[in-house]
Amino acid sequence: MIRSAEVDDVPAIRAMIRELAEYEKVPHEARATEEQLREALFGARPAVFAHVAEAEDGEVVGFAMWFLSFSTWRGVHGIYLEDLYVRPGVRGGGHGKALLRELARTCVERGYERLEWSVLDWNLSAIDFYRSVGAVSMDEWTVNRLTDDALRKLGGAE
Repeated sequence: MIRSAEVDDVPAIRAMIRELAEYEKVPHEARATEEQLREALFGARPAVFAHVAEAEDGEVVGFAMWFLSFSTWRGVHGIYLEDLYVRPGVRGGGHGKALLRELARTCVERGYERLEWSVLDWNLSAIDFYRSVGAVSMDEWTVNRLTDDALRKLGGAE
């Protein structure tokens, strides 16, 4: 079952974020606290959203964390999927596809014209999965990021 995340899901989501960071070989990058996640998802002005996948026994076994994007070319919002994660023991059970289907349904229902995300180029099983649902790789694009010292330097804090 797929449903919108609730406050009580935050500990499970945080644990899965850490599992994902370990899988992606950057456990030191997963610094979000439960308090930060609660505020981002359920605070006075939430700007990020999450859906969770539940096993038959009600255990949260996957999540999709997303936020709104905007296409200047199309003139409408879209969804940017920040993270999609399903615990290894239940992969292949349809949870990942169900999470993506829910986000696609949200896009269609709200008139959003894009559902986008990034995937590590070495994660071939994920790439194959995404292609199986009709996703197209944007191979000509390169993701850029500013964090930590570089962000502070450009922002004038150093």
